[in-house]
Amino acid sequence: MENREKSNLTTLCYIEQDGKYLMLHRVKKENDVNKDKWVGIGGHFEENESPEECLLREVLEETGLQLISYRFRGIITFISDRWDTEYMHLFTADKFDGSIAECDEGELCWVEKSKVYDLPIWEGDKIFFRLLDEREDFFSLKLRYEGEKLVEAILDGKSIKYAR
Repeated sequence: MENREKSNLTTLCYIEQDGKYLMLHRVKKENDVNKDKWVGIGGHFEENESPEECLLREVLEETGLQLISYRFRGIITFISDRWDTEYMHLFTADKFDGSIAECDEGELCWVEKSKVYDLPIWEGDKIFFRLLDEREDFFSLKLRYEGEKLVEAILDGKSIKYAR
């Protein structure tokens, strides 16, 4: 198989159980844009995958869990002066089969939803955590970073204020 560049299309899923999210503390990979940050479960699309196919594959690969019930919640456009633009397909899930396996990208841990904001996460992640809590409808969020600093956030085509 030929070596292909990684897609700029990704998925991210927050698996929910008992008021907690399954989070991945990215501590195992070198040269990781998310090094030492806490993120959801997901990754890059493979050739010809739909968002749902990528979601199910990535969750199984990273956690050992098979999702039974999930929802497509939004699309996040990441713009950066350091990295290529990324289009992340955001999901939540609330039912799954299996038990959590070891992940080669970091440590998996159940975190109380209210405590997620206290973890080392990207500034823009705080915005979409709030949207996941407050909105039921699908949303589009554009986040522009300079280095690791969030400099612009646009929700459904309109600029929004965020904590700096």
